[in-house]
Amino acid sequence: MTQAHDPSLSNADLAPVPAEQRTWGVYSYASLWIGMSVCIPTYMLASGLIAGGMNWWQAVMTVLLGNLIVLIPMLLNAHAGAKYGIPFPVLVRASFGVRGANLPALLRALVACGWFGIQTWIGGQAIHTMLGIVWPPAAHSQFWLWLCFAAFWGLNIYVVWRGLEAIRWLEGVSAPFMLAVGLLLLWWVPSLAGGLGPVLSAPGKFQTTGEFLKFFIPSLTGMVGFWATVALNIPDFTRYARSQRSHMWGQALGLPTTMTMYAFIGVAVTSASVLLFGEPVWDPIVLLGRLNRPLVALIALAAVLVATLTTNVAANVVSPSNDFSNLHPRRISFRTGGLITGVLGVAFMPWRWLSDANAYIFGWLVGYSSLLGPIAGIMIADYFLLRKRDLDVEALYARGGPYEYTRGINWRAIGAFAAGAGTAVLGLWVPSLRWLYDYAWFVGLGLSGSLYALLMGSRARGAREQDAALAPP
Repeated sequence: MTQAHDPSLSNADLAPVPAEQRTWGVYSYASLWIGMSVCIPTYMLASGLIAGGMNWWQAVMTVLLGNLIVLIPMLLNAHAGAKYGIPFPVLVRASFGVRGANLPALLRALVACGWFGIQTWIGGQAIHTMLGIVWPPAAHSQFWLWLCFAAFWGLNIYVVWRGLEAIRWLEGVSAPFMLAVGLLLLWWVPSLAGGLGPVLSAPGKFQTTGEFLKFFIPSLTGMVGFWATVALNIPDFTRYARSQRSHMWGQALGLPTTMTMYAFIGVAVTSASVLLFGEPVWDPIVLLGRLNRPLVALIALAAVLVATLTTNVAANVVSPSNDFSNLHPRRISFRTGGLITGVLGVAFMPWRWLSDANAYIFGWLVGYSSLLGPIAGIMIADYFLLRKRDLDVEALYARGGPYEYTRGINWRAIGAFAAGAGTAVLGLWVPSLRWLYDYAWFVGLGLSGSLYALLMGSRARGAREQDAALAPP
């Protein structure tokens, strides 16, 4: 029997996408990932590893391994979006309840707000550096820096206001351009330092395997955490897929290959900066400003702007806009959710997270992965292990159905989440258990997913026993 959508749980942005509107093919998803991966935070991932002491191949392999790992939950969570046409905040109702879903949706949204602020600050820095090249008095002016930040913030909001199709168009047009500019940067900066030979021959600073692993383990968690955000809300994009094959091939081709290639660019250019300046300059915008090549720097900074814009609106606005809309569908639309994201992004004070490589990788990336790993584990356990990929879509938009649980909240999911996240964060306060925090995403995903399956399995057995007891002899 078809259930009517409860207006408190649905609006036009949260409703299932009709089959005729599912038009995204392999190139759409490959270009989406190229556009999202070719960005300054990706560059900073690898350059931060070089600044921390890795050599070039250790840094590149760490990035590659992290992205191959996160691709697995990415494809698993993407399945329901492509099959049913539903976004992340609706899918997560199946496990957390129609009201309990607000918790994971809000947590994912807040992380995205932080990322929106980081990307917008980077874009503002790029505009300010370009302005300083053409008009030197602005180079050291805080007023012009903040004005450039505000201008780039406004540009992001404008694209969001145009809607999701504008985002897809922007990704498709910019992806080939961004790859070409990245390759140009790879050729240009190392050539100033004598070519790739001297750049890639620089050794790492770790003398023993133990020293390397102490840095490698939390770094790998940070690499996974980088895209642990989209690993949750990937249904927001795959709900537009023509087929399961379209998004799977597009993501498999677009994500690990582009991330690794652009990470290599970050590694090579940062290694070249050591030879040029005697220290690793991990921020490419700062580096471009120090190279004293105005024309090339302007071209590269323009590419930075395009890359930052495409990544920001796709990775950091689509999800929180839907998530905030899920809180109050009748009052909060996709556009309104985008505005909320923009305001909260500034409140996160992104300039602090970008103050140094340790704050960026070990503070920001590893820290929030302790919250997102448990959610991913619960979603995967619920959809694949317990429900066998079978959802009652109409019930996801209605009260009183199978996803109502206890007044709309599945407390077993809440408990499993708290156990996984709490265990991971425990490593921050107990020095002997620091490894729990270093492996935060892995610990949260494994513990919360397993505990959720155990708790829900006992619930199902209890329901069957109750039915049997009430059945007539």
